[in-house]
Amino acid sequence: MDPLYRLESIGKRYGEKEVLSIPALEIREGRIQFLTGPNGSGKTTLLSILAFLLRPTTGVLYYKGTRVEWKGKTLVALRRQVTLLHQSPYLFDCTVFSNVAYGLKVRNIDGRAGKERIAGALKMVGLNGFEDRLARELSGGQIQRVALARALVLEPRVLLLDEPLANIDRESAGVVREVIARLPAGGTTVIMATHDPGLSGRPDGEWIRLDEGRLSRPAGTVGEGPEIS
Repeated sequence: MDPLYRLESIGKRYGEKEVLSIPALEIREGRIQFLTGPNGSGKTTLLSILAFLLRPTTGVLYYKGTRVEWKGKTLVALRRQVTLLHQSPYLFDCTVFSNVAYGLKVRNIDGRAGKERIAGALKMVGLNGFEDRLARELSGGQIQRVALARALVLEPRVLLLDEPLANIDRESAGVVREVIARLPAGGTTVIMATHDPGLSGRPDGEWIRLDEGRLSRPAGTVGEGPEIS
């Protein structure tokens, strides 16, 4: 079976500065991949490439065995399978319900089906009953959970997370960890950048470490990566 992602000689440069250089990397489907490394090591750049939002300067990216062509309708179709949740997510100045509904409207999913998916996503992150609250009046942890619900409601094949546990309260961090831990069983592959020192040893997780844009240890080592539950 082909890996979900395969990277061959992937590099990213901004002018003369090389920010990412990965000779080879395979990421398997249906698992949690923990992406670690110091600030500036290339984690966000790699996540953006895996989300099909940033084209690498060099190299070839394969998704589900097919070479990614960085153009037109091909990218639109790929981006609808993958959702990237940023460390500091942006919420619209409206209700929680409207924020979570946004992606569904873009995909023309509304009515009863849309409402059921929104209710389910908010329940997953422990915010059922928050539909009519103004999103920008929530706490930082609650905002992160709304953003996670907005991602989950799209039922992505791949969920990319850029430091989702950073700078949020303990209760929200616990909810986010629990939700993420359950996703692979439902068919969602998770790739999560993290600095959390409390994560260690999840048996079905794998660990990718970057240092100055390069892999600093063998990737895909089962049982040596962080635990989130």
